[in-house]
Order: sequence, then C-alpha cells, then structure tokens
Amino acid sequence: MAITGEIVLKEIKSYLIITLGIFLYVVGWISFMIPQGLSGGGVTGISAIINFATNGYIEISYSYLVLNAILITTGTIILGKGFGAKTIYSIVMASVMFKVLPYWEFLTTLSDIPEPWINAVISGTLSAFGVAAIFFQGGSTGGTDVIALILNKYSNTSPGKGFMYCDLVIIGSVIFLPGKGLQDVVYGYIQMVSFTYMLDSLLYGSKQSIQMFIFSGKYQEVGDMLLHKMRRGVTALDSVGWYSQQPGKVLVVVARKSQINELTTAIKEVDPKAFISVTPTASVYGQGFDTIKEVKINTKKKAGVMSIFTGSGNPSENKF
Repeated sequence: MAITGEIVLKEIKSYLIITLGIFLYVVGWISFMIPQGLSGGGVTGISAIINFATNGYIEISYSYLVLNAILITTGTIILGKGFGAKTIYSIVMASVMFKVLPYWEFLTTLSDIPEPWINAVISGTLSAFGVAAIFFQGGSTGGTDVIALILNKYSNTSPGKGFMYCDLVIIGSVIFLPGKGLQDVVYGYIQMVSFTYMLDSLLYGSKQSIQMFIFSGKYQEVGDMLLHKMRRGVTALDSVGWYSQQPGKVLVVVARKSQINELTTAIKEVDPKAFISVTPTASVYGQGFDTIKEVKINTKKKAGVMSIFTGSGNPSENKF
C-alpha cells in the first residue's frame, strides 16, 4: 500500500514539474515573441504565423492543438510510434495556457524592451528551460519532432537536421507576411539558436553519446529488459566482486545522452539497488550512431593525404 502511495506521489510531482515547464515555455512566447510580432520555429511558430496572417482571428491555442493532433495521428500511422499520456497532457495543457495566460496583462507587458533581439534571446532561453523540464519527466511537446522522424525514416536525414530544416522553413516563411521583413526572420533565427543552444546545454552538455556500466545482481533481468523492452544493444562482461568474491556480469550500454533518464529509470524499476556508472564518449561509430561513409586516399607524390569522411548513421535503427 505504501509503495502504491509513493508511486502516486511521484507521478503527481512529475506532472507538477511538467506543468511548470509548460508555463515557462508558453510565457517565453506570449511575453517576448508574440507581442513583438515575432515567430520562432516548431508548431508554436506555425501557430504564431497563422495568428499573424489572420490578424488574430485564429488563436494560437486552437491551431497549436489541431496541428499537434494531426502530427501525432500522422506519426502513429507512419511510424507506428505511440505517444504517452505525458505528451498528450503537455500538448493539451500548453493549448490551455496559450488561451488563458494572455488574459494576465502583466505577462504580456514583460516584453517592453526596445531591442527585439533581446526578446528573442529571452524567449529562447525560457522555452528551453521549460522543454528541458518536460523532457526530464518523460514528456514531450509533440510538434515537428514527428516530421523529423518521418524524414529520418525515408531518407538519410538525421533527426537533428530534420528539426533544423523544419525550423528554417517555418521561420523563413515569415517574410511572406504583410508588413514583415528580413529583420523579423533574423529575430526568429536568433530565438531558434538561443533555444537550441540552451536546450542542448541543459540536456546533453557538449557531448551527444554516453557509455553506461551497469552493476546489478539481477543482470539477467536487466539485460533482457534493455534488449527486448528498450530495444538497446547490451554487452555483458565477466566480473568478480572483490569483496564478496562472487562472479557476475557487468552490462555495457552505449546510448544517446537524451536517453539517460529513460534508461536509468527503467533499470531502477527492475533493480532498485543497481549501481550505474555513466561516462561521456567523444565519438561512437556503428549501427545507430555515426558511420564512416567513405575513405579517399590521395596517392599523388606531392600530397599523400588520407581523408576520412564521417556522417550520421540511421538513429532509427537503434530506436532513437
């Protein structure tokens, strides 16, 4: 009974943090972008552009909800990817906040800053903190990540590049709106760069991949869970506990840094006493990570140079 109550409290805490993250994300837009007539990337950017194009007739809250519903449905059909309750909650709650928060006048007057680029930087930073909080709790804001994953499935475009292409097109389209110019596009790109840089710093740091060493007496159960449920490659190394002198296995997993929270949570559910060591890796080559695409050797006498070209592998092969 106590365990059930602990789980409930943990979920309540998780949803409260997600709600706070959504609040920060929405405030970043309604306080610093929309009042200035600026638009960034993602579904929120599309919704803002629709709002500007219709002179406010189509509210951001409605288009945000409808566009996300379309993308999630499309993603489920094409990718066969399910979207959890926290993602659905995040999208619905964000739509509600986009509707309600603008009525709080003090929020919409925060952007009384003469330089639009400062508004763009603040918006990107606030939004990044909000989205990071949501990600850390296993949620998602939906949006153009579905488009990025579809591009990744049918081309050699990595999800990161997919995000970038989507945002470049969305923000660039602002220039076609009446009264908008190149400067509005530039401010949108400033918001995008600020958001991306801060989010990467919060989630990943400067490295993108990690190596996990998992020490667990239940290594068989943990390994099976990682392989079959999490779809992760696992290597088991023979080990001996020097204190107990008992033989065992150390599990080694290589993953993206964005998956640390998901993997550690899953491992702790199988073995709460598991000891997990996480170390960053500079480069990872192989299925699901980077691949060495081509090797060219210049055999000319004056310059014997070997050039190795690397590129991104197909992350979908490893369920990223």
